Amino acid sequence: MACLEAIRRTHPPDVEHEVLVLDNASDDGSAEAVRERFPEARLFALERRTGKAENDSMLLREARGRYCLLLNEDAELREGAARALMEAVESDPGAAAAGARLLTGAGEPTACAWRLPDAGWALAAAVFQHDRYAVQSTGMAVRKVGWVQSSAMLVRRDAAERVGWLDPDFFVYSDETDFCKRLHDAGWRILFAPQAQAVHRDQLSTDAAAMRRRIVEFHRNRDLYFVKHRMPVTRVIWRLCWTWAYLVRAAAAVALPDHDPRRYLIHARQQLMPSLGEGIREAAEAYNARRGGLRRD
Repeated sequence: MACLEAIRRTHPPDVEHEVLVLDNASDDGSAEAVRERFPEARLFALERRTGKAENDSMLLREARGRYCLLLNEDAELREGAARALMEAVESDPGAAAAGARLLTGAGEPTACAWRLPDAGWALAAAVFQHDRYAVQSTGMAVRKVGWVQSSAMLVRRDAAERVGWLDPDFFVYSDETDFCKRLHDAGWRILFAPQAQAVHRDQLSTDAAAMRRRIVEFHRNRDLYFVKHRMPVTRVIWRLCWTWAYLVRAAAAVALPDHDPRRYLIHARQQLMPSLGEGIREAAEAYNARRGGLRRD
């Protein structure tokens, strides 16, 4: 609800807008709370859980505005963010999207714009220089980047429609990377707009099984990105370099406090064999099966 409260609080009063909320088949009363507290919102309460790319595409298709601001439920816009994103895109007719600067709950900037994945990024990871090479969410001026995180991303709706929205094959993770790549390929630019700020309160579960599913899904979809965009050499380099990097981190974590070597070992395994294991997609499918069974009963 904090996300919706922030929209109410920060949206420019002179800009006409609508609010669309997608409830991904929750069972915690979220949909009812939205109906009660935000009656002006257009609520889409799904009967079954679907992936983030599919959900974002649905919202983009249903939206009636020229620009669509995609927001995660754990993102809270700061004052002036919506206007800064609009100004960034409007000042560049070739820009299809602009991402906000994301802040932690403590107000510290966090990486949120990167180069598109390539062999150089993988080689930099092998010598632990990947952040220096790949992270582009730096500086205070609007700049062209490879891709931005969709936790707070303004999209030019007609550009999204021209490239066929987001690809539902990416259940979650790499969905916005693929989307930005296809926009680039179609001749559009992606911007990072640092004057637009949003607090991204990471609400991911710390449960070990949930962590494993996220890691499986992360590597599965990054591998899908390379397959889809016909990057076989980069795919091999990425797999080898990142597996090495995770194994080194796992070894170092044994001696470092507050570091879990098992987490890095899971990353290394999934990087080397991304098709193994069950991810978030399988968890959603199991949830849908249970929910359907309960309704039939």
